[in-house]
Amino acid sequence: MEVTGYFLAALVGISLGLIGGGGSILMVPILVYIFALDPVMATSYSLFVVGSTSLVGAFNNYRKGLVSIKTALLFGLSSITTVFITRKLIMPVIPDLLFSIGSFQVKKSMAIMVLFAVLMLMASMAMIKGRKEIANTGPSSTGTFKLLLYGILVGFATGFLGAGGGFLIIPALVLIFKMSMKKAVGTSLLIISLNSLIGFTGDLGHIAIDWKFLGLITAIAVAGIFIGGAMAKKIAGEKLKKGFGWFVLVMGIYIIIKELFFN
Repeated sequence: MEVTGYFLAALVGISLGLIGGGGSILMVPILVYIFALDPVMATSYSLFVVGSTSLVGAFNNYRKGLVSIKTALLFGLSSITTVFITRKLIMPVIPDLLFSIGSFQVKKSMAIMVLFAVLMLMASMAMIKGRKEIANTGPSSTGTFKLLLYGILVGFATGFLGAGGGFLIIPALVLIFKMSMKKAVGTSLLIISLNSLIGFTGDLGHIAIDWKFLGLITAIAVAGIFIGGAMAKKIAGEKLKKGFGWFVLVMGIYIIIKELFFN
């Protein structure tokens, strides 16, 4: 099972390098169902893996001129703050047992996985439908305010679920700041890396970290992003993205069924 987990960790990086996102949505299920980590710990580990891998991807895009540092920092002003507060202050005080309905108990770990599965369904639909290119006509007059509010939403999702949220960030950059798709992907990777790594620091002191295991998983995912980048030059990413979207859709449905009916 561990070999399968390492292979899927590489797939996370390959997806980020090949299509600019999507793969990070698999990191938490990999850690929970294959490596048997507690969901809360899995979200923490996922933040580090996704953050480190996205940072490498962002650097590669920055060298190509496909990252807007100003926009990333503006978005990060609200999203990073929200992520850190969520991980440092909110997550530790959420009780393990949220509520009961008769004999049916809703625990924090179940809530995390079900909400994560819902996020997977949303991400899968975004990947299956694809994105339309929008001409770069400059930011809208209310773009800054909208981006700050959107940053809070993404920050909470990242902090609570340990997901990068690229499928949420990229549409905001395209629609609000009228970025080209390629620049939105590169900027999104920088935002994801900042959100995830700062969010991970909020867990330090709350969770015991197995650095050896975490380092290995991260190294495999980072290697995957270079493989994905090389593949992107030869393979049509849009077709692979739709196929990957169907895979994520099936996984999301599986997690919901497992957590609600077979847990």
